[in-house]
Amino acid sequence: MTEPLHPRTTRAAYDDIADLYADRFREGVAGQPVDRALLAAFAELVRNADAGPVADLGCGPGHVTAQLRALGPTVFGIDLSPAMIARARQAYPDVRFDEGSMTSLDLADGVLGGVLAWYSVIHTPPESLPEVFAELHRVTAPGGHLLLGFFQADEEVEAFDHKVSLAYRWPIDRLTEMLSRAGFAEVARLTREPEETERFRHGRLIVRKPTG
Repeated sequence: MTEPLHPRTTRAAYDDIADLYADRFREGVAGQPVDRALLAAFAELVRNADAGPVADLGCGPGHVTAQLRALGPTVFGIDLSPAMIARARQAYPDVRFDEGSMTSLDLADGVLGGVLAWYSVIHTPPESLPEVFAELHRVTAPGGHLLLGFFQADEEVEAFDHKVSLAYRWPIDRLTEMLSRAGFAEVARLTREPEETERFRHGRLIVRKPTG
């Protein structure tokens, strides 16, 4: 099967800027108190459910993967970009990092107690996102949680000129509806306003795969 164009484009774009990206975002969420608290809440939900390890999908250079691991869960990272995976392995040799795509994960059904998708769906075309959410539902165990980070829009999905590759902003209600159709139930949502150096509001959603 031929790989769709958007994963190939995204992979090549992040391979090209892997060193710059790893340096630019080396703090992960350390400098964002609200995001840091949300990551801690997600880690606690995962630990309490005890449904399996967490996959950080679109982990990039692994900074947030390592921060989540420090909060207690068993965590491993997956990313499209070989260059990003190489940098993650170099920076965090005691953490597992694999190449892979969110549209076709090399994981068995229901093996994950948690999925972290921190800005990793922003480059997915809107028509392809249901396929991604269906795959995340497949690999998540009943009782498992998903934490999604994204750029937020008001009423309609909006494409924008992300510095790496074409990306999309989403109304938080639209993403919630799409996740619900994939089989997830909303647990919490949060909007963070942009800082002086940022262009857009940030959205966060925690959803859960029901046990029944």
